[in-house]
Amino acid sequence: MKEPVLVIIKPDGMSKGIMGDIFTKFDQARLDVLAMRTVKPTREQAENHYKDLKGLPFFKDTIDYFIGKFHKRKKLLAIIYYGENAIKKLRKIAGATNPEQADPQSIRGAFGRITTKGIYENVVHVSATKEETRREIVIWFNPDDIPVKIFPTKTLAVKKAVKKVWA
Repeated sequence: MKEPVLVIIKPDGMSKGIMGDIFTKFDQARLDVLAMRTVKPTREQAENHYKDLKGLPFFKDTIDYFIGKFHKRKKLLAIIYYGENAIKKLRKIAGATNPEQADPQSIRGAFGRITTKGIYENVVHVSATKEETRREIVIWFNPDDIPVKIFPTKTLAVKKAVKKVWA
């Protein structure tokens, strides 16, 4: 079944000079790129993206990492890939969230690290489910940025979410 998946190359991935390596690895999945944009994330966007982690002791550091506070580049690259089993394929290529547990051939295993503060600098984010993909895409993309209709964007909830993010 064809599906979209959101990939984010995080600030550490943007600053390490490994963008080509990341694209080469993701290209192995033979998926289409529907949209791509460089974003200087706001704290609000980051907190919305990681809302499931709110209340955990590492939430603030995760948000600071995601908005580039720890790196020279305070931007990220958001990409929508599309194709057969896109989520499963790209999550396998990305590897386990914890870089030390990730397959050494995966992106996180090859390029990630855990800081002395215990933050997972794992280079990329890949949405885990269809629901997560849908929720996250509206954080980082305006519906007009996506040239292919991947899911309904006319619903009131999606319009409100997009309006809030892009206001």
